[in-house]
Amino acid sequence: METAVRTAVPNSVFAGKELEYAKDLVAKHKQVRSEIAKVIVGQTEVIEELLIALLARGHCLLIGVPGLAKTLLISTLAEVLHLDFNRIQFTPDLMPSDITGTEILEQNISTGAKEFRFIKGPIFANIILADEINRTPPKTQAALLEAMQEHRVTAANTTYTLLEPFFVLATQNPIEQEGTYPLPEAQLDRFMLNIWLDYPSQSEEIDIVKSTTSEYKPALNKILSGKDLVLYQDLVRYVPIADNVVEYVVKLVSRSRPKNANAPDYVKKYISYGAGPRASQYLVLGAKVRALLDGRFTPSIEDIRALATSVLRHRIVLNFNAEAEGVSTLDLIEKLVKE
Repeated sequence: METAVRTAVPNSVFAGKELEYAKDLVAKHKQVRSEIAKVIVGQTEVIEELLIALLARGHCLLIGVPGLAKTLLISTLAEVLHLDFNRIQFTPDLMPSDITGTEILEQNISTGAKEFRFIKGPIFANIILADEINRTPPKTQAALLEAMQEHRVTAANTTYTLLEPFFVLATQNPIEQEGTYPLPEAQLDRFMLNIWLDYPSQSEEIDIVKSTTSEYKPALNKILSGKDLVLYQDLVRYVPIADNVVEYVVKLVSRSRPKNANAPDYVKKYISYGAGPRASQYLVLGAKVRALLDGRFTPSIEDIRALATSVLRHRIVLNFNAEAEGVSTLDLIEKLVKE
């Protein structure tokens, strides 16, 4: 698979050609969606948000019951984008070295000397599916989340740089909670988007059953490469954004904090902790990507509103009053956005 090293793109690469690259991204985006649709029925919003997170250099937390084709969706995305893909099944006995890699002692054939050699773990891929991340202890969760943040792994005082682009999708089952280790709020904050997968409609489920119980095996075309994605990820940083949109983002996020003087009464009543500055950063980056994929060259407040739920949902901590009165995080986000 073709990979790329993460480097800052010099101004000369985009100088005077930003619009050309943006238009090319719009065309490639349509092709990617068309290829994925050969395998995945429906889930249009989920696919769109996955692509937004990937281009914004973020990571996603997928919440959904078993059987909604999460693994198939991610593996299909990796194939269409021509990227390495690894799936890690998180279990209670999984150790950090099972993810990052381990050193083994072996004998050098030519010299006869014994030496340590690092065997890379499954995290050395472009797209990682961390299946049921809440089933493994915090120590192992932390190993994955450190790699997500730093894009590198340290073993035996040696640092190994991960492949670029590097995209992690962690899944959680909302039904089975016994024997799980919920992610702390500080670790949840490292995920750009929290995406909920719902059951397909009746017509979509009919199409799914027909396609998966027949000999239908679509041939997928590879639309992008690792180098292309790194280039488009850098292009996102060049997208201009109006000051009033940034001010709207900061005001929206800050009003989710109960200790903020401008926070509404319902925020002070129902929320223990609101979203931090990382939420503002991800809202701006996500809005930039959403505008680019839609063929617009600057984001609007509507782009912010469209992503607000997925960005804020896992960053707001409700208190006992909310639980007692049946107030959900979605209710509060909806109020904040409307105001």
